[in-house]
Amino acid sequence: MSPQASSHPPLTQEEMRALLAVTRALAAPFDLPTMLQTVAAAARQVLHAQRSSIWLLDSEAEELVLEVSKDLSQVRLALGAGLVGACARDRCLINVPDCYADPRFNPEVDKRSGFHTHCSLTLPLIDHAGQLVGVMQVLNRMDGVFEAEDEGLAQALAAQCAMALSRVRMTAAMLEGERMRQELELARAVQLSTLPAVLPQIPAYDMHGTFLPASLTGGDTYDIALIEQGLLLVLGDATGHGIAPALSVTQMHAMLRMAFSFGADLETAFRKVNDQLAATLADSRFVTAFIGLLDTDKHCLRFLSGGQGPILHFQAATGACVSYKATSFPMGAMPITNLRPPVQIEFAPGDILCLLTDGIYEYEAPDAEQFGRGRVERLLAQHCDASAEQLSALILAAVREFARGAPQEDDITMLLLKRAAAQRH
Repeated sequence: MSPQASSHPPLTQEEMRALLAVTRALAAPFDLPTMLQTVAAAARQVLHAQRSSIWLLDSEAEELVLEVSKDLSQVRLALGAGLVGACARDRCLINVPDCYADPRFNPEVDKRSGFHTHCSLTLPLIDHAGQLVGVMQVLNRMDGVFEAEDEGLAQALAAQCAMALSRVRMTAAMLEGERMRQELELARAVQLSTLPAVLPQIPAYDMHGTFLPASLTGGDTYDIALIEQGLLLVLGDATGHGIAPALSVTQMHAMLRMAFSFGADLETAFRKVNDQLAATLADSRFVTAFIGLLDTDKHCLRFLSGGQGPILHFQAATGACVSYKATSFPMGAMPITNLRPPVQIEFAPGDILCLLTDGIYEYEAPDAEQFGRGRVERLLAQHCDASAEQLSALILAAVREFARGAPQEDDITMLLLKRAAAQRH
């Protein structure tokens, strides 16, 4: 309850200038600390108070954080604790002429600061959307206690402060969003620059790669390149989404190319890159990766897979798919002590190698059913005469139809390699 109203002298020119200064200041661009200091100083001047403080709401912690105070910093109060907490909880003005006589008053702040509170005026800061954003408190009127007229002035200040605070936070959120967007676009540009711009042209072989990130950047990558050791085939999938996974797969991609350029064989490149990733990636980061080399003269594919699977080999002679599991744990999870020998596949005419990331197999329909491996195998068998690019499009179309409008939650990357079918006589 407020004390009995009494006549309040009209605002002096200095006080009026202070209020107008606040209005002008809050309409201009500013940083949060400056804005809060401006409001607190105006509250002290106009309300003839010894102290003023502004507390901001930490909605996740359900606490109020002291942002502007002469003696203290980073004091936290739970909603409902003390006069400030009660004001926030009930979202109403509290005018107390004798704080130590009010059971809601918490004297701990006085004890910590050495200041003695006599009277207080505490107001909720509520933005234009009706959301509580903080609390403003003024302490110890110089010539007595806070009157009803003081409440009106304080409410005018609080309303402007809440509006400005909301604007500062929205501006900060927009700037942070823009910064993140620019970082994501940069990461995307870096990531896309590592993908093959032009695929090798090799007689009797057809190949196609597709990369569809779930967000602006993704944790997947692929590579198809003709190098000294043979046709290099890479499919990678880093944990998570966004900038960090994109950088992880980009790092793996670059290290593989570097290792092979220095003449490393498949086993050496795999081990060296894995161990380097284990030394540099955060503990929670790793990359599942298929790394294969195809001898296009002998039509023999040798591969190692760090956690990447299933690896599908459609055999034209039988019309069935053979599925291979990973040969080791995901790359970067730990150093390799014992490396299993590469898997060797004889690539017969009409055979297809199908490498897909989890974004295909684990794509969920609205009923939570996953697309799965079986549907991919049936598509390969039914459309084995199609080109690698056509097969990629057919798989993606089948996933979209299966999903029935469910959003893409994971990155999708596909790499298909097909050997031309034998000529019929």
